[in-house]
Amino acid sequence: MKMHPLILATIAAASLAACASMSGPSATASLRPTTGSSVTGTVNFVQSGSAVMVSGEVRGLRPNVEVGFHVHEKGDCSSGDGMSTGGHFNPEGKPHGQHGQAAHHAGDLPSLKADAGGVASFNFQSSTIRVGSGANNIVGRGLIVHRDPDDYKTQPTGNAGPRLACAVIAAS
Repeated sequence: MKMHPLILATIAAASLAACASMSGPSATASLRPTTGSSVTGTVNFVQSGSAVMVSGEVRGLRPNVEVGFHVHEKGDCSSGDGMSTGGHFNPEGKPHGQHGQAAHHAGDLPSLKADAGGVASFNFQSSTIRVGSGANNIVGRGLIVHRDPDDYKTQPTGNAGPRLACAVIAAS
């Protein structure tokens, strides 16, 4: 059965509009290297119902390593070492832990895994953060890529080491 091109265009436009209405507020973080680092990247956050879709790419990592990745309290990257972002974002006062497992800080995100070229590409969802509203709103917070993997045990940091890249999460 052949459809008239105008009907197909109308169906396509309606489908796109429906998809657009399903996504909520969004935010972006442009990661800049801390002093002595070359790590950069872009991270996108899109509220979708009760979850936030997190996607992006981080470059300049050591090849084939895992690194800690956290939302931090303050949206302040003014110090050369990223320490001006404070500790992990933790509005509910929970212990540090693994994203998606038991109790953990809202800002405890999954560790990133670099490929052989030192690039970590990722796409995951989080039900502990929000974009644009509520106590777990990440807009205006800091985003940090650490040098070492998160051990998910050491309190309150996960022993993820120095901060390689810093960003302020901004509404988009």
